[in-house]
Formats: sequence, C-alpha cells, structure tokens
Amino acid sequence: MTTTSLAATMRGGYKDYGFGDTAVRALDGINVDIARHEFTAIMGPSGSGKSTLLHTLAGLDKLTAGESSIADIVITQLPEAKVTEVRRDHIGFVFQSFNLIPSLTAKENITLPLDISGKPVEKSWFDEIIGILGLGDRLTHLPAELSGGQQQRVAVARALVARPEIIFADEPSGNLDSRSGAELLGFMRRAVKEFGQTIVMVTHDPSAAAYADRILFLEDGQIVDEMREPTADRVLDRMKQMGH
Repeated sequence: MTTTSLAATMRGGYKDYGFGDTAVRALDGINVDIARHEFTAIMGPSGSGKSTLLHTLAGLDKLTAGESSIADIVITQLPEAKVTEVRRDHIGFVFQSFNLIPSLTAKENITLPLDISGKPVEKSWFDEIIGILGLGDRLTHLPAELSGGQQQRVAVARALVARPEIIFADEPSGNLDSRSGAELLGFMRRAVKEFGQTIVMVTHDPSAAAYADRILFLEDGQIVDEMREPTADRVLDRMKQMGH
C-alpha cells in the first residue's frame, strides 16, 4: 500500500497512565493502518483501550512511545500547537455527548470549524449535508431546542462540513434511541460510500459496528483480531469470546 492511501497510522504505539508500580498500560505496542474512504469500528471489552486508541490516533492524547500520523503527517513529536493545527485542518470529531456550544444556533455550531480556521463555507456541500440529515428547518434553533437525535446530527454535520481527512467518532449513537442511532449510523456509512469520507468509530454495540467496513478488536491494549464485512451476529459472537 502506498502511504497516500492511509488516513492515519500508528506504529509501536504504547500508552501508559501513571508511573512506577501503579502504572496502567492502556496501549501495548499497537500497529494499525486506517485506510482512506473506509469506515472502521474499534471494539473491545471495557478497559481494553478503545478510547485511548481513538484519542492517541487523533492527537488528543500523546503516546508514551511509538509514533502516529494523520494525513501523512507524523504528529507524535510535534509541539502541541502544531498538533492542534493538524487536528483543525484534517480531523472532524463526533462525541457521545454532542459537545455543541449552547449559545450558538445549529447552523453556527455546524460552521464553527470553518469559522475558526477562516475558511469559507461551501454552500452546495453544506446544503447537501443539511438535506440528507434533515436539519433544514432546525438551523436557527439552539441546542436546547433540539432533541438528542437532532443534536447528534448537528454534531455530525459539523464534523463533515470541512470535508476532513478523517472523522473520529466516540460512541456516536450511545445517547440515542435505536431509531435515531440507526439513522445516524446509516448516514455515516453513506458519507463513506458516497462522499469518500474516512470514519473511525469506537463502539461497544454490535449492531452499530455492523455499519462499518472493518472492525478492529482490542483486548488488553492490543489488536487481537479484525473482521471485514461484519454482521451484528458475527460481531456479538466474537465479543463473547473476549473480556474473560
């Protein structure tokens, strides 16, 4: 594979929390490639290192050892200000808790990443996202005036609007009812298939993971398996073998 086909990579990734005898190793020598235009899910039992892997890949947290890159930029040794710049220019985020700014309207929340980086909003792309996500009549509403599902769709629109190299999603459907969750995941899958977006999602839910092209299974800070073209049943069977 040429490097250009990869949106993010990690080589020999270790992450320790704490020091000495109390140190906890959250990642234990991870090697991973995230291919462009693919939907990757990260699964594993509680405490397996899923969120740590997401946060270190995204440059929200620093590796103790090893290196990681985004869009062919090795971020491991960069100063914090540079990492922030890489995140701003290349990454979109969707979190379980929406992370919307309460005083901004839905539209202002969505265009925030572009406003911060001083880039113009591409109107046709904005309109397309809003149309697909069904947010047209909600743009002037504040987050408090929106349902959970609508708030999460605003968060997804915000992540997509700048056409980032890669979107990291941490349990994006975790706070949603099953119908809103399925709609959201269906849209994320479309973003990958139709718009060539790259998405990496942490989830504990087999039916959510089944929307992905590939699943990485983590156990004790190591990738122990991967699955392509998953189904919820296959994922559930695989998860049952873990965490014992």
